Amino acid sequence: MLDTLMLSRIQFAANSSFHILFPTITIALGWILFYFKLRHDQTDNPVWMRAYRFWVKVFALTFALGVVSGITMSFQFGTNWPGYMETVGNIAGPLLGYEVLTAFFLEATFLGIMLFGINRVPSKVHTFSAFIVAVGTTLSAFWILSLNSWMHTPTGFEMRDGVAHATSWLEVIFNPSFPYRFTHMLIASGLTAAFFVAGLSAYRILKGDHKQAPRLTLKTGLVIAAVLAPIQAYVGDLHGLNTLEHQPQKIAAMEGVWETERGAPLLLFAIPYEEQRTNHFEIAIPKLASLILTHDADGEIVGLNDFDGDHPPVRPIFFGFRLMVGMGLLMIAVAWTGCYFLRRRGELPEWMLKVVVGMTFSGWVATLAGWYVTEIGRQPWLVTGVLSTADAVTPLAAGNVGFSLALYLSIYVILMWAYVHTLRVMARKAVEVEEFETTTPQKEGTITNLPGAAEEGAA
Repeated sequence: MLDTLMLSRIQFAANSSFHILFPTITIALGWILFYFKLRHDQTDNPVWMRAYRFWVKVFALTFALGVVSGITMSFQFGTNWPGYMETVGNIAGPLLGYEVLTAFFLEATFLGIMLFGINRVPSKVHTFSAFIVAVGTTLSAFWILSLNSWMHTPTGFEMRDGVAHATSWLEVIFNPSFPYRFTHMLIASGLTAAFFVAGLSAYRILKGDHKQAPRLTLKTGLVIAAVLAPIQAYVGDLHGLNTLEHQPQKIAAMEGVWETERGAPLLLFAIPYEEQRTNHFEIAIPKLASLILTHDADGEIVGLNDFDGDHPPVRPIFFGFRLMVGMGLLMIAVAWTGCYFLRRRGELPEWMLKVVVGMTFSGWVATLAGWYVTEIGRQPWLVTGVLSTADAVTPLAAGNVGFSLALYLSIYVILMWAYVHTLRVMARKAVEVEEFETTTPQKEGTITNLPGAAEEGAA
């Protein structure tokens, strides 16, 4: 029988996991929409507007689910984790408030212009609204990641009678892990949105949509992914070095290192056994973990046994990290292969279109895996060195938490099914009725021979 602490952790994990899926798309999709609108203004090419009109509806749907799931998540600070706000509310409260005042209101206000003002306001005003919404989504991520990073590497505060008080808001906001985590998250959003756009566009093409717009957005998504994926690998390395400095126990769990050692091997596969303090079925590359983490083949990595009783659960972090890295490598392979076909043939073969469709939600898999590594890796602390998870949990009975958890999970399953089903319906409808083809013959399969401004019926 699970106790209140574990049920509350599962419930918050379920809420945050469901919520993060949607901002992960909208943060970058807002900038992609701004790019579509800006390109239309610059070229007067109607295909860019075709792309914008379809994807702004997808953005609105995704944004709405992100808002709804974010509200339910915030309730739990009071219902499931009262000790959190009692101890660090002086810091968490203002940062969450800044997110609402400077980011959410900005997004919500100008989103209305993006959706309904395209024929009601001047084109430059409409483009400006798309820019502001993109800025708002990024600003929202800024405040949320600042607070979350502070929970990992808290600075700029002092404790008075068991309550945290800020002594330097600059140190609170720009805490040691924030620059790396914020950059890592923005690029993760870019990859998520890129494969989301490419996957849905490939689905339309497979369903017989031979218009120019889905081919243009397919290329846009694959090019963005091809550029961002290797950059993410580099930023991830920097993030790992920062984590090694401030949270070495998390790195030890990620790498499955039990004893402090120099020249630690990189475990491609293993099954960690925490009770026995060892790994079984290891497949390792000698000294590679030390080389990656310390940039020295004989560099020292502190083992988990040095943090006995003060390190996170090992197995979920170990496998979560490998899932994230594996998905990242798959993204690079798919994006680069897709760009190769586009450059050489102007289109993707059918099998490659199916692969891209299969990668539509790959960003979600990588993001959740990375998120679990990060958040489980903070345990047993809610705020590192300040507040333990056990000290912040509600005194409510386990049955009450279990009942609300079951309700949340049921609702989230329904909402997820509705979201994916709606995307499928929107894509199929776009195949049939979104736009009309130009009467000017187009070179079969290309995305470079786009219709000009004079071809108003083009798609």
